[in-house]
Amino acid sequence: MNKKRIILASSLALGAVGSAATAAQAHVTLQPKTAAAGAYVVEAVRVPNETDDATTTKVAVQFPDGFGDVSYQAVDGWSVKVVKGKLAKPIETDDGQVTEGVKTVTWTADKKSDGIAPGQFRDFPISIQVPGKAGDTLTFKALQTYSDGEVVRWIGDSSSDKPAPTISVTEAMEDHHAASGSSGGTATTEQTGLGSPLTKDTFIADDSDSNTLAIVALIVGALGLLTGGAALASARRRP
Repeated sequence: MNKKRIILASSLALGAVGSAATAAQAHVTLQPKTAAAGAYVVEAVRVPNETDDATTTKVAVQFPDGFGDVSYQAVDGWSVKVVKGKLAKPIETDDGQVTEGVKTVTWTADKKSDGIAPGQFRDFPISIQVPGKAGDTLTFKALQTYSDGEVVRWIGDSSSDKPAPTISVTEAMEDHHAASGSSGGTATTEQTGLGSPLTKDTFIADDSDSNTLAIVALIVGALGLLTGGAALASARRRP
């Protein structure tokens, strides 16, 4: 194989790798891809346009079981429809048991010109509470509809050509409110610059010490006056 053929083959190989990488990055995904169990987070349904001659005009996302509710951010030129249904497993909350949850959320372009054009992508932000436990993978199957009628089904596993968007659930975040010096808490040594924590008892002790010193000062002053008076009287009695 001569030098020109080697260069051509290398270029074709690099082009294939680049195309594969572009295709892999063009999947419908949820961003970020990880979230803590039980946390309230904002996820973006990221939808790229993979065609050269059609716009994306509709995106439907199927939610896994466990989502009691969802809030969505308005996107100019797009309408949103949330469909709910009975949960396979009720959700226990402080306000009672929730038996109905989110099944699908669908975004539809108001007109073709509002759709996602070739070479573009769009984020559709949603606010959710993450169900499950650390180690779980939440799968959101998605359907992407183009202006020419083509429907791309993002419903496969992670190794498929059309993988479904997923979120990996991580460990629940600890509550740090008590340690952050919230109202009603005790100021720390670092916060006060003192050698010991500053507490309510500190102020009580300081007040007691001040009162004690004042009393002692009064007693000492009275003794001084008595001593001075006695000395003056003795001097007057001397011949």
